Amino acid sequence: MSRSMIAIVDLGSTENAAVAREIRDLGMYSEIFNFDVKPNELGALDGLAGIILNGGPNDVVDGEKIDVDAGIYALGIPVLNVAHDARSEYSAWPGDRKAVLDAFIEKTGKARDWNTDSFIESEIKLLREQIGSRKVLLALSGGVDSSVVAALLIKAIGNNLTCVHVNHGLLRKGESEQVIDVFRRQMGANLIYVDAVERFLTKLEGVSDPEQKRRIIGSEFIRVFEEEARRLDGIELLGQGTIYPDIVESGTKTAKLVKSHHNVGGLPEDLKFELVEPIKMLFKDEVRAVGRALGLPESMVSRQPFPGPGLGVRCLGAITRDRLEMVRESDAILREEFDRASLAGKVWQYFTLIPDTKSTGVRNNARAYEYPVVIRAVNTVDAMTAEVPEIPWPLMKKITDRILTEVPGVCRVLMDLSPKPIATIEWE
Repeated sequence: MSRSMIAIVDLGSTENAAVAREIRDLGMYSEIFNFDVKPNELGALDGLAGIILNGGPNDVVDGEKIDVDAGIYALGIPVLNVAHDARSEYSAWPGDRKAVLDAFIEKTGKARDWNTDSFIESEIKLLREQIGSRKVLLALSGGVDSSVVAALLIKAIGNNLTCVHVNHGLLRKGESEQVIDVFRRQMGANLIYVDAVERFLTKLEGVSDPEQKRRIIGSEFIRVFEEEARRLDGIELLGQGTIYPDIVESGTKTAKLVKSHHNVGGLPEDLKFELVEPIKMLFKDEVRAVGRALGLPESMVSRQPFPGPGLGVRCLGAITRDRLEMVRESDAILREEFDRASLAGKVWQYFTLIPDTKSTGVRNNARAYEYPVVIRAVNTVDAMTAEVPEIPWPLMKKITDRILTEVPGVCRVLMDLSPKPIATIEWE
């Protein structure tokens, strides 16, 4: 089932994702394309209603100013050309951007048919067409993304789905136990549990570069799935919870890589599976909406996002087992106190991390050379931008006291007040 869509052609803008989100909010699907997209490629898109040429500061690639193929103007499709104001890092939209987009959508004369129900209907049809009678192995972390993929696949192919949950030793406290309870016992899913703690931590010993850590974790995940698939009959496809911000942040032709995602940049070249990625064009809030529409419990749908490499990118630098436990225990305290203070549904994401550096403290009237814990809390809609909410001081003091008292090896608690951009939500 085709849907009306607007293609955003990236001419160096820093705001492509924000524009795409606003168009979708207005009821029409939108997708981002590189500046060198061919006119015939755009013209072949089902339901193409309009094209936005989105200029910006990253308009020089390999020493040359970029432009689009002039043949785009000859497609007979409405085009909105947004020039770039050299005095600003942003595109020079004529007036209120959302109002301009709304008027442009009206000008196309096409239906505003982008909504949760239409996505589910079309995606289930596409999944059945792609998969047929074949079997799918799904990487099920228990997070929002993989849970929604599981629900979509169960609806599309039923028992031809096998879910694999890998405990790589980088999960939050009690996480594997919760995944087993929800999916195996409550949802009746075909669930295989793999204890790979020693395997992953051994591979990561001494590795400090965050990109290398992500690649190792991503590659090892695929190896585990390949091994599990060999124990099963007829597995040809691998399901993944890739979402649109993963793809955008993994780099485009005009935007440098922000960070690799284990399910985008970390896949090995000799991958033996065909990928099934039903939510790869959705932003995080859209994923949650799909989950609710599919009947997933709110506790699962509203669950905080958790990076694929897990605590591996919150134990900064080379991962050590003592610091990994410090992250796990301090994070559990933070989540417990936010729940008690009824902040769980008001703050989008919150977690702790441990830098690979010590500082001097005093414990039992003696010098203590121990680690700091950093608290990170942010509010966002689509994970592309984020702000730091104000947390009540008495609560922060209580959390600090608990961490310093209950987590061995920690002598300081810090708060990260940086918005995105310039900082990312995660530190690595």
